[in-house]
Amino acid sequence: MSDTTGSETTPMTDAQRDEVASKLVERFSLWSGAAGLLPIPLVDVAAVGGVQLQMLRRLSEIYGVPFSDNMGKSVIASLAGSVLPASAASSAAMGVGSFMKALPGIGTAVGAITMPVISAGATYIIGKVFIQHFASGGTLLDFNPPDYREFIKAQKEKLSRRSPAASGTKTSTGA
Repeated sequence: MSDTTGSETTPMTDAQRDEVASKLVERFSLWSGAAGLLPIPLVDVAAVGGVQLQMLRRLSEIYGVPFSDNMGKSVIASLAGSVLPASAASSAAMGVGSFMKALPGIGTAVGAITMPVISAGATYIIGKVFIQHFASGGTLLDFNPPDYREFIKAQKEKLSRRSPAASGTKTSTGA
């Protein structure tokens, strides 16, 4: 597969490819947040997983990396299972947020607030990890989640700085 911007005749530079990939990750993060709004427990988690898999498929296309659904599911699960919980407890929080929706009243409200934020954040970090991996010449076959712990920590810090509400302690001092 050639590196293209939509037609087979327009090659992309590495910088253009990274920019297209970053915009794709941002868009899929929003979709993931929307999927987190689904009111049915576990359906929201499945929808988020589907969004993440589609994002990985598209990133693979952008970087010319061979993709299969089974391998994509496997690497996303290994990343979420081995690295994200160590840095953010995202998987457990996502499951708790989803199950909270089953509790009438406050549970529904808490689940509706937490799931979109956790889903969007996790999807953003997963996307950024794979941009880094693919841009450095990696494939799905040689992906090793622990190699990206520090990178994930840095991405989490960037997300916290982008959203003062996420950190809970930052205040605006004005311009």
